[in-house]
Amino acid sequence: MTGRSASMFLHKYAWHLFSALLLTLLFVQPGAAQTKAPQTAGVDNTKMGPYRALANLAFNFSLKGDNATAATLAKILERTWDKSEDYGGDTALSKTNKALFEDIDKAMDQFVSLLIEHPTSAPDPARVRAAYTNYIDKLKQAD
Repeated sequence: MTGRSASMFLHKYAWHLFSALLLTLLFVQPGAAQTKAPQTAGVDNTKMGPYRALANLAFNFSLKGDNATAATLAKILERTWDKSEDYGGDTALSKTNKALFEDIDKAMDQFVSLLIEHPTSAPDPARVRAAYTNYIDKLKQAD
């Protein structure tokens, strides 16, 4: 390559690199740039992480047809939530944001009750999925 052809090659290469970068920035979904909460052993290291993990386990066992385990995990979720609020002191969500606490508590009760009421039979999968999704969405508001 001569000096002039090398210069043209570098100019074209830089232009293609810049164009690719620009297109990437223009078309990347805004949600894709969000960072995910750090995790330990698959549990988000957030205030609501343990509740989300228990709900996820209960939901997945329900999907697999293991209704007894789903019901057990749902009851553990409910008791853990209630006890943490009882002993959370001034940092408890019920003290810091009562309206959000009540929204989450209601969503959790709806999800949990579907599983607890069916330890030996399958609950309606559409209702379980809707209640689970609603509960998870409410938890996101408290992280």
